[in-house]
Amino acid sequence: MPEKKESLLETIPVFPGRNDETPWRLQIEQSITTPQVLSSFLGKDLSALETTVQTYPLRITPYYLSLIIKHGAPLYRQAVPDERELACLDHSDDPLGEEPSSPVPHLIHRYPDRVVLLLTNACATYCRHCMRKRMIGGAGSGRPLHPPAPFPMEKAIQYIHDHPAVDDIILSGGDPFMLGTEALKEILTRLSKISHVETLRIHTRIPATLPHRITRNLVATLKTVKPLFINIQFNHPLEITQAAREACDKLADAGIPLGSQTVLLKGVNDDAATLKRLFKTLLSARVRPYYLHHPDPVKGTAHFRPSVKKGLDIMQQLRGNISGMCIPHYMIDLPGGGGKIPLSPGYVLEKNESCLVVRNYQGDRFLYPDGQ
Repeated sequence: MPEKKESLLETIPVFPGRNDETPWRLQIEQSITTPQVLSSFLGKDLSALETTVQTYPLRITPYYLSLIIKHGAPLYRQAVPDERELACLDHSDDPLGEEPSSPVPHLIHRYPDRVVLLLTNACATYCRHCMRKRMIGGAGSGRPLHPPAPFPMEKAIQYIHDHPAVDDIILSGGDPFMLGTEALKEILTRLSKISHVETLRIHTRIPATLPHRITRNLVATLKTVKPLFINIQFNHPLEITQAAREACDKLADAGIPLGSQTVLLKGVNDDAATLKRLFKTLLSARVRPYYLHHPDPVKGTAHFRPSVKKGLDIMQQLRGNISGMCIPHYMIDLPGGGGKIPLSPGYVLEKNESCLVVRNYQGDRFLYPDGQ
């Protein structure tokens, strides 16, 4: 291993277990943000990716780079830029209509009872399949030395105050855990004091890409906010390292329910064996598989999109061959703000006045008496 590679990946402890925020901030400070530096670690010339990175920025934490070097393709594809990102001309920057669904800055209100707050445009590692590629990172963002300041939240919080039907708040971005603990605490405290807010959710990928961030101080802060749920994006079983498990253990031990929101990615996890191993491993880490998202038709991500038929075939292969606790809902998000809908293999073959003709996971047919 080249000396430079050793110095970057080994001088920062993989999972120090300390209570301060220095290790994770060092990970961000020393993240890889240019094709030239990435080339030196991966031993290949990636200079052709310069144009791609000018449009869709690059950031990989030393921690996640160490996993890429160790495991290769499934993690490489998720984090290393690809020239095909600029060849995707048929899709939209915002196919889900998030911007038209934003009545005030940094807030998306699509469903009657819930909103999404976009706290930041920063992530620890910029996933190449990101549904918000249009906003994440910002071209030429470089390597910040400190966690980013949150987006201005005054108008968004006032909007929630003024809409009592909104009782469920999803904190997203970017990654909410990229904020400093005190900044995040202030936002969570303000939201939890709104009388009609019943649940808070945080959507994050940090335990997979920067488990150092899950410090005791952060967990102590999160533990004071109830009810709080955390959904984590794990896309491959190789991401569930010992460090990731320890991060999840800290959150679960604090009484915070954990779920996973996996994205079905072509060439990464689009086979039943990989997803079976992922979902079983997640459950063993006390993370309940919640959603399997079909990738949205976002500009710059077409090379990640398998067919919906393949997704349904995978769900068919999982059913009956893995515990129901391990099987997430297979979801598509409808273009233009139509919202999420679940898809499932067709088990009901026929219906008459008295019964259903159904098939089981092995393809056998059965009659099921219907109610009146």
